[in-house]
Amino acid sequence: MTTNRNSVESRASRGDDKAIAVIGMSCRLPMAFGPADFWQLLHGGTGAITDVPPGRWDTTEPPAGSGVRRGGFIDGIGDFDAAFFGISPREAAAMDPQQRLVLELAWEALEDAGVVPARLRDSRTAVFVGTLRDDYTSLANQYGEQVITQHSMTGLNRGVIANRVSYYLGLRGPSLTVDAAQSSSLVAVHLACESLRSGESTTAIAAGINLNILGESAVTEERFGGLSPDGTAYTFDARANGFVRGEGGGAVILKPLAQAEADGDRIYGVIRGSAVNNDGATPGLTVPSREAQREVIREAYEKAGISPSDVQYVELHGTGTPVGDPIEAGALGDVFSSHRAPGDPLLVGSAKTNVGHLEGAAGMVGLLKALLSLTHREIPASLNFETPNPAIDLDGLGLSVPRELTAWPHPDRPLVAGVSSFGMGGTNCHVVLTEAPAPETAEAGPAAVDAPVAAPAVLPWILSGRDADALRAQAAKLRAFAATSEAGTADLGWSLLTTRTTFDERAVVLADGKDAYLAGLDTLVDGTPGTGVVTGNVRDGRLGFLFTGQGAQRAGMAQELYASFPAFAAAFDG
Repeated sequence: MTTNRNSVESRASRGDDKAIAVIGMSCRLPMAFGPADFWQLLHGGTGAITDVPPGRWDTTEPPAGSGVRRGGFIDGIGDFDAAFFGISPREAAAMDPQQRLVLELAWEALEDAGVVPARLRDSRTAVFVGTLRDDYTSLANQYGEQVITQHSMTGLNRGVIANRVSYYLGLRGPSLTVDAAQSSSLVAVHLACESLRSGESTTAIAAGINLNILGESAVTEERFGGLSPDGTAYTFDARANGFVRGEGGGAVILKPLAQAEADGDRIYGVIRGSAVNNDGATPGLTVPSREAQREVIREAYEKAGISPSDVQYVELHGTGTPVGDPIEAGALGDVFSSHRAPGDPLLVGSAKTNVGHLEGAAGMVGLLKALLSLTHREIPASLNFETPNPAIDLDGLGLSVPRELTAWPHPDRPLVAGVSSFGMGGTNCHVVLTEAPAPETAEAGPAAVDAPVAAPAVLPWILSGRDADALRAQAAKLRAFAATSEAGTADLGWSLLTTRTTFDERAVVLADGKDAYLAGLDTLVDGTPGTGVVTGNVRDGRLGFLFTGQGAQRAGMAQELYASFPAFAAAFDG
């Protein structure tokens, strides 16, 4: 990308020198295996709250349908491809499933960002993970000394959730697990951004994780008085009676905006600023402070250099509690109402009404929802909202809760969103997001861009996996994506070649059109021979040369290669 002094000055004047780009994301949430599924759930106004899955846990508390037994749950929390991460079955069994899931989320987020993980080895890449639970440790302790192994100390340590990612990927930046109660994962994002801004790290993985493994944890929250008795989150509604538990996790890949633009990364959104504070002394340890929430929100926008008048949507902490909701609404009104014209309320909503309260990972869920809303330029409904809580004067505070999928209020303006997350001990965090910047146009001139080159008629699609089953699974995923994607076959081939790790079990599909590629992928999935499909296994990766002597040359050899690939032509001419 070509830049000039004016563009650099413009970037500095709008705070881009401190802006952090989100270039990759992943999630595992109730009824949502990844960001695309999560958006479909949000877009469709779907709730993912169910009774606890059979076999997960049991309690002597009220029967099915009660708040203790309701929540958002993910499938297969015990599933883990240990061999993929070079972990023995014995060690994997001793590992908290939260460690396992964060490993998977980090890998998937890097793939989504088009970053080959091996290229980060020994780099100053940071890992910040937010969580608050250690249910698996409590479960293991119930069985006493008989389950303790040489892997228990590392497998059950919450700090290792982040460290395991750094170890596996060989990352040299800061690596820590953050516990600020329910605001943990958004605070982890804040710390990751600060690390990038200071130059302490060059890239960051920020994640949040929460798995509800023990029934005792649900009972603890019910006896505390936090759970909704009927298992429904009524955020800002008159029926608000507590939160609903959720589980899963998410991760984002962060990089300074200027570097992301220079690298040509796809950008989901930009973190312009963030702030963290604490409630201090309130009437009770877990009673929120309207003043402190107001201060953290104002500080975030001051750091971002963005006026509250420009904000169009805020993803709430929004737990649906009778005490917390009015305080949060009041703090938002204090910050935003004086900046808004009559009839132009600030839209607010909560993903907790869809997937439940992921507690230590809740802020990450809110961040992902806001990023997806920016990307798709639509704001999903906040579910279960009918009549405003009588303690919340929505009109007077200048707030509005969308009851259906809606467009951004001012799509002609830059899209700006906020995300809030508050911990029960008073640690508050707010993050300011804007939509991805439009790509800058290169300076005009004869050398500004290469002349377009027509793609060769036949191109390879390269796939790989740890073993034959993994290769077939990759082929199935690629087939499903390619069948509906608008990306060109050359673009897909380029991405497969440059943004994916190459494993030993490999396949190449050679074709001259999408239908032919899909047919080739079908043969890989079925394990049957196919035209233009080559499979094999690389044992040692060594390169061999064959010198054939006379007869290998012909007139005009490599002309098509020269015409199709500028890199080859440049090397040939040189």
